[in-house]
Amino acid sequence: MEVSDQSPVNGNKLANFEHVNPPYIHPSAFVDEGAQIGENTKIWHFCHVMSGAKIGQHCILGQNVFVANQTELGHGVKVQNNVSIYSNVFIEDDCFLGPSMVFTNVMNPRAFIERKDEYRDTHLRRGCSIGANATIVCGIELGEYCFIGAGAVVTKDVPAYALMAGVPAKHIGWISKHGERLYFNERGFAECPATKETYQLVSENEIIALK
Repeated sequence: MEVSDQSPVNGNKLANFEHVNPPYIHPSAFVDEGAQIGENTKIWHFCHVMSGAKIGQHCILGQNVFVANQTELGHGVKVQNNVSIYSNVFIEDDCFLGPSMVFTNVMNPRAFIERKDEYRDTHLRRGCSIGANATIVCGIELGEYCFIGAGAVVTKDVPAYALMAGVPAKHIGWISKHGERLYFNERGFAECPATKETYQLVSENEIIALK
């Protein structure tokens, strides 16, 4: 296992941490030789991290998490219990993966046909959240700070800040960086009730955060 100080996905480094500690790995977890694990990351009971995995700093892997080869997690990623992160999944900083959510990496799997050369990349952009028991079909991108509702099945790209729910998942609204539902006025502006940050509706498929 190697200890890394750089985000595998974004390439940025965390700064201004007074107490920097090596990763904690529970005695029941398996971390294969060659895996890159960032400082202050915690890997809990019955996890398995394969040799080609790259995990940033200050991540938390809950009980029974599997991280495959060709997988990258940025800084501050929180993975709840019973999640398998398969090859070709790339997760940027500060993402949240809810309990028992599911990734795929092949569109048409068959037990009797080897399709490892057909893996499709799945990208989770910074700060997005995936609810419990949701399914993310491979080959798509989840935009920054989007929110996938519990039990949703996501089959296509998701815009930044979008709120998605249902089977298949549909775009039902917008959500702030803080995680609050946004309601736009007639001029196309909304304010996060928690932080008072302002957002502008650019089109039916895009909003931007204003400085």
